[in-house]
Amino acid sequence: MVSSEQDTVFRIALGMMKGINPQVVRRMIEVGLTVEDFFTLDLLSVSDALGLNSKTGFGASDREVAIDRAKREYAFTSRHSVKVISLLDDNYPWLLAETPDAPVTLYMLGDADLNSLHTISVVGTRKPTQYGVNFCKQFCTDLGGYFPDLTVVSGLALGIDSAAHTAALEMNLPTVAVVAHGLDTLYPAANRDLARRIIRSGGAIVTEYPSGSTPYAARFLERNRIVAGLSQLTAVIESPIKGGAMSTANLAFNYNRDVVSLPGRVTDPVSAGCNLLIRREKAHLLTAAADVIELMDWKPLGKHIEPRQRNLFPELEGIAGRIYEILKFESEPITIDTLHLRTGLSVPELMSALTDLEFDGIITRQPGSRYSIS
Repeated sequence: MVSSEQDTVFRIALGMMKGINPQVVRRMIEVGLTVEDFFTLDLLSVSDALGLNSKTGFGASDREVAIDRAKREYAFTSRHSVKVISLLDDNYPWLLAETPDAPVTLYMLGDADLNSLHTISVVGTRKPTQYGVNFCKQFCTDLGGYFPDLTVVSGLALGIDSAAHTAALEMNLPTVAVVAHGLDTLYPAANRDLARRIIRSGGAIVTEYPSGSTPYAARFLERNRIVAGLSQLTAVIESPIKGGAMSTANLAFNYNRDVVSLPGRVTDPVSAGCNLLIRREKAHLLTAAADVIELMDWKPLGKHIEPRQRNLFPELEGIAGRIYEILKFESEPITIDTLHLRTGLSVPELMSALTDLEFDGIITRQPGSRYSIS
């Protein structure tokens, strides 16, 4: 029987081994191969148990190197109260564990519950407009008002990430910052105070990288899969077509998680990515916290959301009337692209009118950003 310290060293070392991925770890669990077995049995026994070629990089010397590195990392985590969470552990975030590329090891500074029943990721551009910042804060505030256990996940970057973390802190909600480096440093330096506030408030800083790991472009992209994987839903609030937020949104979509996106004017580059996600039906339209509550079918405890009232026979004019006249004769919901073709209206005009009609309870948004008469 190994000590708790030795077991933690083994788990850290497992995440440092080349060739160890979620599939191998799941195979270990399936066949009953413990982490102690992995590091103490001979290569042939390990390979046979896992059904792998013995030429994999799990030789004695490779495992010894990993153990030596893990001992140094264990000393660091012990000095700084960093929690080590392995994919082998029962407390590993269950949503993240479902993803095919889940990190084998997580390092966490803080006390956040990574298995909260209501968890959202909020991402966006580092250079948002004031409109985007204001919406982000209002959105997190409103949603947190309905769900006091809400956990807000983001990436600690400047811009929308910072706005989301700050809004959560102001509502006394736990917030989790996923970073692209080891926990012996913090990037960006401008957010060091924000990081301290996150930890003091019951949130956490999370990474898959051991101490000494510095941030660079590829690691930010790798980090995004954790942001997407930890949450039931990802909200994109202002993003150009190319950027980390789009990467996170596409990852969430590929994980079969819900994505919502704040629409913007077609002339605003900062909203081009959000509009594209909606147009390609990778994201639902986001106009308010109520959209997420409806989409996720979350039930606010002890609170009632007033149903939206509507005129059963509305008299509509202009753009709204054109949209209504098309929808009222359709037996199935139709997409924004179809409405765009049939009305000749621009996408921003359509989005604005559809939002108003939905708010008035005249139309209903269906999965896949399709619309029908309510």
